[in-house]
Amino acid sequence: MNNATRNSARLKTVGGATFTMSLVAALVAGCMVAEEPAPGTGGQTSSGGAGGSGAGIGGAPPTAGSGGNAGSVSGSGGAGAGMGGALSGAGGSSGGSAGTGLVLGGGGSGAGIGGNASGAGGSGALAGSGGAQAGTSGGGSGAGAGGGSGGGSSGTGGGAGATSSAGCGKAPPASDRYTIDVDGTMREYILEVPDNYSPTTPYRLVFGWHPLGGSAQQVAGGNYYGLVGEADGTAIFVAPEGLPFQGENLGWANTSGRDLAFLDAMMARFRAELCIDEDRIFSTGFSFGGMMSFAVGCQSDGVMRAVAPQAGNIQVSGCENGTRPVAVMGFHGDDDSVVSIDGGRAGRDVFIERNQCSETTMPLDPTWCDGLNQSNQPCTCVSYQNCAAGYPVIWCEFNGPHTPAPNSAATIWNFFAQF
Repeated sequence: MNNATRNSARLKTVGGATFTMSLVAALVAGCMVAEEPAPGTGGQTSSGGAGGSGAGIGGAPPTAGSGGNAGSVSGSGGAGAGMGGALSGAGGSSGGSAGTGLVLGGGGSGAGIGGNASGAGGSGALAGSGGAQAGTSGGGSGAGAGGGSGGGSSGTGGGAGATSSAGCGKAPPASDRYTIDVDGTMREYILEVPDNYSPTTPYRLVFGWHPLGGSAQQVAGGNYYGLVGEADGTAIFVAPEGLPFQGENLGWANTSGRDLAFLDAMMARFRAELCIDEDRIFSTGFSFGGMMSFAVGCQSDGVMRAVAPQAGNIQVSGCENGTRPVAVMGFHGDDDSVVSIDGGRAGRDVFIERNQCSETTMPLDPTWCDGLNQSNQPCTCVSYQNCAAGYPVIWCEFNGPHTPAPNSAATIWNFFAQF
């Protein structure tokens, strides 16, 4: 989409209302006061759901499931494969029935992520569960990555193996701060490349967007909302820096689509210089960063596989009309006086429609809520049912003010890592 087209794209607003100056003032004041704490490393680990007897990737952590009855959500992986399709590939060699839940495992009697043959995910047209390096870490005729007997909910779709960028095989840029020209405006971002970077391995790419009054350094200094440690060298991270909002603190007004153009410019550079998996690009952020995560997910010609907005909405950074599905796991405090929870729910509802989910929900058990302090209770996480395969919508609400989702790093990473 060129800038002229993007600039004319109609933006959704909550209840059709326009964004008022009073909400802007509240957002500025709230985000300036609410300094983002260093994210924790909590989150619930679990074994796989009640799945099939073959290999797969079970519950929330990247370790193998154990075939037990408890998972992020118990599912029905069945004796067949997950969403791997009828041919070999991630999830096995027979088309089993899909279950439902937060972590969409790859049950079934076939191979795990690696496929039946080579590490390229087999010859199937569709892949099963995403896994840590879906389609790139296979290991012959046995189980692929994740191995063991873990069942899972449903397979998670995607391509048969990684879609490698043009930068694969090249020496990478160093982890550092960079500038890039975006339509005549110099924009900045911080890049973090794994210490053990391999130029032939397509990596996940994760964007972390800062809140109003924050900065790229704030996100990088907080280990990208705690995700760097969870990724353990399997992802490349980017912290973009916003522009002054109403002449003051840095934010993501996305005026005339300028911040989406910034994303497009970064992506063009990363494709050329880095070995990334173009099917596994993700976004998270808090407050204005949550709004920007919604915006990049809404982008009609976008690249996001999944987003995890925290206390965001679709009123400010916008949400382009479109139909492109994107997996979503959102978090919002129910006592948020800066960014109303109704705004977050409106963003959630966009993806309920795009991902073809029903209005029926199922509580997750175990769930991220289990690891929270009593002060954050009550807390609920629900999974919307009957979504398009591989495009879940998970929504978590907790007792709390305008704050990043507490101890959410492991939960967010496991959500991304399933794809």
